[in-house]
Amino acid sequence: MNYGVLMLSKVIEQNDPNALLRFNITAEDLPTEGERKALRYITEYAEKHGGQAPTAEMVANEVPDFQPDFNIDANYDYLAEKLRKQAALREFVDIAEKELPDRFSQAQDNPEELFSWLTEKVESLKIRTNVRSSIGRTLSEIKESFRDEYKKREEGKSFRIYKTPFPTLDNEISGWFTGDIYGIMGESGRGKTYLVCRILDSLLRQGANCLVKSFEVKEYTFISRLISIATAVDEVLIDELGRKVGIPNKAILSGKLDDVVREKFFEVLELLDSYYPGTLYFQGKSGRELTRSLADLERELSTGKIDAVFLDPFYGLSDVYGKNVNKTAGGAAEYAATRFENIVGDYDVVGFYTVQATVDKKEVSEDGVREIRIPTREKVKTTSRLLDIATNLIGFDSVSKEGIAGIGIEKGRNGGEDFMLELVALFDYGVLREFPKGEGSADQFDF
Repeated sequence: MNYGVLMLSKVIEQNDPNALLRFNITAEDLPTEGERKALRYITEYAEKHGGQAPTAEMVANEVPDFQPDFNIDANYDYLAEKLRKQAALREFVDIAEKELPDRFSQAQDNPEELFSWLTEKVESLKIRTNVRSSIGRTLSEIKESFRDEYKKREEGKSFRIYKTPFPTLDNEISGWFTGDIYGIMGESGRGKTYLVCRILDSLLRQGANCLVKSFEVKEYTFISRLISIATAVDEVLIDELGRKVGIPNKAILSGKLDDVVREKFFEVLELLDSYYPGTLYFQGKSGRELTRSLADLERELSTGKIDAVFLDPFYGLSDVYGKNVNKTAGGAAEYAATRFENIVGDYDVVGFYTVQATVDKKEVSEDGVREIRIPTREKVKTTSRLLDIATNLIGFDSVSKEGIAGIGIEKGRNGGEDFMLELVALFDYGVLREFPKGEGSADQFDF
């Protein structure tokens, strides 16, 4: 049955061209050129004649290829649904015959890219089959579900909040909320991944199960940082200046730990799998377990085992460099950002990503001493969509020689905007924390 003919015939019979707008019927939904010409004629006629439809005789005279069928018992909703489903199936056949063979031949060494492309196409076709005649939900429809949602939140069942590693930051943004995304901006080599490790340590201590996709750092390097941070938080060592620190990271990397520290290191390593209440699922650079597509991420989150996910950096995803889906500059990255937002929301996890910022050379003082320069969003060269999906954009910078770092909130949907916090940063010893408060606190650190 040709539902395109039936739909257009009903519009003519009922003198209701506006139905084409209400149900978003376009030429792409119609299978024949005659139907597409009839649609254009009806639409143009309505625009010129105050929303009136042409008569059947006028349409037949203008478009001889179109033969109306007025034997119509179905309503608009039914016809629109059938029409859009037929259109989606035709498009699927077209993709399978014209695009899929070439994509398949190119995917022998990288099938993940093919599957990601197929998923993208299928999702687009599923959306196309939707028929939406409702404008939105009224307050009478909303009130009951709103009451239920409030009670769930009251009982702590709707979403979870995890504390950040920094109490002052908690006061500003309340913590990390499931279903939300947090973007970390920083210049290359200034500690973005270190901040990720510090946040990760805090989440694992709270019992969160965390998935880390570390596209630029290998497993040994990442875990050595985490061990250094974990032992600093637990104040395992005291250095020659009396500072409470962790096992030195550089010595772990070089395999040159002093005997006493080496003994403590192996004690921690022996307990590493039970060190945290939460579980770490790690995928690192060059690791066979590392997956790079959002389709893979969705599959991993669908297990229900994950509470928080880290993409370090976001541009490690293969989707970012995929086919330009909307034929605009940066279209693939824009689509990837939106899909990441949807995945985080659908699976109710906390999402984190890192992205590189650029600090101008002129922002370094004449004597060569670099001051803390927390980047803002205009310092990040990326699709604006990636920045828009973040509940908070967190700028981060550090000056290792001075032993300090800084966090700033560039964007805050739930508060914290324009907030800045200076931190103690002894990266080699696992220290990234707030400056101590209270009497005698300055004596704890000798810079």
